[in-house]
Amino acid sequence: MSSESLERIARNKNVARAAARQLSMEQLHKLSEVIEEVIEQKKDEERHRQDEELQKERKRSEILEAISEAGLSVDDLVLDPPRRKRGRPPKNATKT
Repeated sequence: MSSESLERIARNKNVARAAARQLSMEQLHKLSEVIEEVIEQKKDEERHRQDEELQKERKRSEILEAISEAGLSVDDLVLDPPRRKRGRPPKNATKT
């Protein structure tokens, strides 16, 4: 089953019902268990991502506070930006 058909089933209750009619009760229960596992896994991944974002924000705040306590600003830490090459390379630049 393709992801497109799964998306179609997920978006439309009638399509889901029609697909479910083709399955036995045992298959429906197994499908339900699998979907529950996937939902729990997605929840865990989302919690983990949110925890990582919180950790990054805490570290960022700590660093900014340390910079401020040192009497510096973020601009003091940034050197001259790297210069970008302008234009396109010659067509035969890769040929040797």
